[in-house]
Amino acid sequence: MIQIPRHKVFVSYHHYNDQHYKDLFVQMMGDDIVDRSVDDGDIDDTRMKTETIRQRIRDEFIREATVTVVLVGTCTWQRKHVDWEIGSSLRDTKLNSRCGLLGIVLPSNPMGMYNPSLVPPRLADNRRGLYPFAEMRNWSGDSQTVRRWIHAAFQRRSGVPPNNSRAQFRNNRSGDCARGWED
Repeated sequence: MIQIPRHKVFVSYHHYNDQHYKDLFVQMMGDDIVDRSVDDGDIDDTRMKTETIRQRIRDEFIREATVTVVLVGTCTWQRKHVDWEIGSSLRDTKLNSRCGLLGIVLPSNPMGMYNPSLVPPRLADNRRGLYPFAEMRNWSGDSQTVRRWIHAAFQRRSGVPPNNSRAQFRNNRSGDCARGWED
């Protein structure tokens, strides 16, 4: 059996709606990953400027991560922090090397990965093309399968350049979660 290396994983998700799945994911993966996620209360954003919040996320939480896993629930596409986390993960800077990118569609998302307007727009941008930077997978309870997905995302991070050209969200998007976003 081939040994799949352990990776430092930043988990991006909608805290209010999908905390249960994030906890389940971390529990399922156990020692197979090093969780680098931002938890509720880690950043008090009530008095901070937007750019300061983005920089703290990038420099304090994503800094050592090698793969970002986006847990895609019904309203994840609306969340500004998810957009910022994906954008920061795709940047290759002096302090932070680029992360691989993997989207995992949660069982709570009725449309699944087949509707790109129901995934975060920046993640959808990176699934396009003949050789996409990111992959989307449906939730799996098998940690070995997920480890392979994470390792594949890690390997893709230095191949095809990511698409990080979309303007960052200023605010959370509003609207019906089931309708999604439109360009």
